[in-house]
This record gives sequence, C-alpha cells and structure tokens, in this order.
Amino acid sequence: MNRRSLLKSALAAGMLATTAFHGAFAADDTIKVGVLHSLSGTMAISETTLKDAMLMLIEEQNKKGGLLGKKLEAVVVDPASDWPLFAEKARELISVDKVAAVFGCWTSSSRKSVLPVFEELNSILFYPVQYEGEESSRNIFYTGAAPNQQAIPAVDYLMNTEGVKRFVLEGTDYVYPRTTNKILEAYLISKGIPKEDILINYTPFGFSDWQTEVAKIKDFGSAGKKTAVVSTINGDANVPFYKELGNQGIKATDIPVVAFSVGEEELAGLDTKPLVGHLAAWNYFQSVDAPANAEFIKTWHAYTKNDKRVTNDPMEAAYIGFNAWVKAVEAAGTTDTDPVLDQIIGTTVPNLSGGYATVMPNHHITKPVLIGEIQENGQFEIVQQTPEVVGDEWSDYLPDSKDLIADWRKPLSCGNFNVKTGKCGGKTTN
Repeated sequence: MNRRSLLKSALAAGMLATTAFHGAFAADDTIKVGVLHSLSGTMAISETTLKDAMLMLIEEQNKKGGLLGKKLEAVVVDPASDWPLFAEKARELISVDKVAAVFGCWTSSSRKSVLPVFEELNSILFYPVQYEGEESSRNIFYTGAAPNQQAIPAVDYLMNTEGVKRFVLEGTDYVYPRTTNKILEAYLISKGIPKEDILINYTPFGFSDWQTEVAKIKDFGSAGKKTAVVSTINGDANVPFYKELGNQGIKATDIPVVAFSVGEEELAGLDTKPLVGHLAAWNYFQSVDAPANAEFIKTWHAYTKNDKRVTNDPMEAAYIGFNAWVKAVEAAGTTDTDPVLDQIIGTTVPNLSGGYATVMPNHHITKPVLIGEIQENGQFEIVQQTPEVVGDEWSDYLPDSKDLIADWRKPLSCGNFNVKTGKCGGKTTN
C-alpha cells in the first residue's frame, strides 16, 4: 500500500422560474431548503423525479415534527438544463430566499457552475449524482458515486465476468464523460487492454441521429474480440440510442452496454424488450430486497399517488444526503453553515440496501456498488454487489491526481492535499 493509500485509510478510520412550496405556517417558523433541479430542457427526464423526491423527504420530515422545532419549507427553482442559469438560481436561493442548504444539480457542468457561488456565499450543496471525481469542495457533499464506486467496478465486471477485451467509451460531450473516460482509459491500459482496443466517442446533449454512431460500434465489435459499450450518455439522448441499438439488432449477448446514467426512470420511457440483458452500474436499484427499501418505495407511491412511479439511485443519494444534513443540524443545534460542516463529517445514516452510509472527511460517502441487468419490466436484476466502498475524490490513475487527498477536518481543511509535498494546493478542482 502506497503512502497516499495509507493516509487515506487513516483518514477514513479517523472518523426547481422560482416556485415556493409553502406550508400553512409563518415564515419565521420555517427553515427553507433549496431544490435546484431542471424541470425543463434535456435533463428534465432525469431531474424532475429528484425534485419530487426532495419534496417527499421534506414532507416526511415535517410529519416527524420538522427540524429544530421548525417546519421545513422547500423553495423549488428550475434552471432549465442551462448550466450558467444554475449559478444564477443558486445565488438567488442563498442570497434572496435565505435557504439553509441546497439539494440539486445533475450534470457536472451544472455543479461546476454553482461551485464558486456556494464557496463565495458559504452555503452547502448536496449533490446526488454519480460524477467524475477530481474535485472536493468544503461546501459540497458528493452523495453520488465517485469513479471508484461505479465506473471502475463496472469495467472490472465486464472484464472478469463477461470476458470483454474491447471497449467503446460512448459519452455525451461534457466534463463528466470526458473525465470519467480519461480515468477509464488509463485504468484499462493499466490492466493490459491495448489502446487500439479502446474506442472513445462523444455526441452533444439531446443527440438523436444515432444510426451512424451505432453502426461504428457494431463495426468495432466485429474484430473477433468480445466488445462492450461503457455509456456515459446523459439525459434524453438515451432514448434514441437504445432504440437504435434495437434497430441494428445489437443484443446484450453480442455487445453488452453498461450505463452509468440510465436507471429505472429513464427505462420507464423505453421499450425494454430489445434491452434485456444490457447492464447498469449504480449503488442502488429499486429491486433491492431490503425492508428499508420496501418502506421507501411504499412512501414514494403514497406520496405520488401512483404505484407505477419508480425509484432510482440518485433518489437514494438524495435520501442519504438529506438525512445526513438533518442529523448534523440536530447535532449542531443550528442550520448555520460552519457548525453543520463541523458536525457532519463522520455522520452515519441508513442507506436503502440494508446498510449504512458514512460522510467521510473528503465530503464523499461510503456506498456499495451494484451491477444490474435490465429486465423486460424495466427493473434490474442485481448480478453483483460489493460491500461499502469509500469514495475516492482524486483518481489513482491520473498523474496529476494520484498523490492528492481531501480532508476537510481541522487543522488540515484541504481539498487537494499533496501527500508527497506535504502542501495543500489551495483549490478544489484540477
């Protein structure tokens, strides 16, 4: 174990236009909570459900008596899949609406847009979606998966279980797919996969003309080596992508696709028959057999008044982040940012798989990794599950990151401490 790994182990061991959701109580008796998710545009297919989930969690907390003797009030804004608008709406939530914390964003572009706002105004964002790593901010909690909690275990599964020797890294053209694929390419090469057996391609948000791109994938997979697609396609572009796979007769037995941004919500809009056997890597599936999950699904169906509404991984990440924030606020006795930041590290709350999630000093959480096969009913059969994994904010496989760690506890309070030089880089991202 290298010095960086030893120090990380030691640190681990040391531990939605604006619409307000108003309740029937005076403003002085409420704690406002920001909900920052796209309700229109290309990302609405994924983010609208997270807005609904947050409203449910807030309603359930209010049924328990609220927080610090006050009711919670959601302030929902719609940044409309427009990354600069996320920053504008975040500033409005913090400065005008005076929210105590914000739960939101999906794409890394939206998160990076709001990051300087949260740092400048010293507020807290809980980010519930898998991302590329290479970041750790004092003001952000990353409750979705880092690459070592999703992407790397997914390609390990493809190599070790499916016998894959050739990889297509297919993504939407923005920071999350590009950085994740940079990490995956380095990782695959380190595992003996030749560079010529790795095909990387990007398409714009909302891309719909997949005939040529899928034909390239089919051709790449005809070289005599077992081939798979690792998909970081985001948003509504997934619908025509999977349809075109079916149109060109690409089955999971031929070229399996493992997706990082397709879950139950996205499958709800697709004909899943041609997709049976394709894969997704997440930290939660609705099909998880656990009492906590059964109760969560029951509450969700009652809240939405719709037994057909599905749950998904980012909802669980939002659930974990919200409950960790509530627990930290109760421990701090206030919603003020600094005391909450001091209290939340080490906070442990239940996940929906029957285990627990702990907020680590790098502002990431512990998560199991699940690989699921798409079923005809739009659900996933879990084919592999790991124990809880600590999120690695800086990749071991990138030269500029391998010596970095994050620890927001005092006295270090650093997002990119270099274990070789013994110095803090003074910034949250590379």
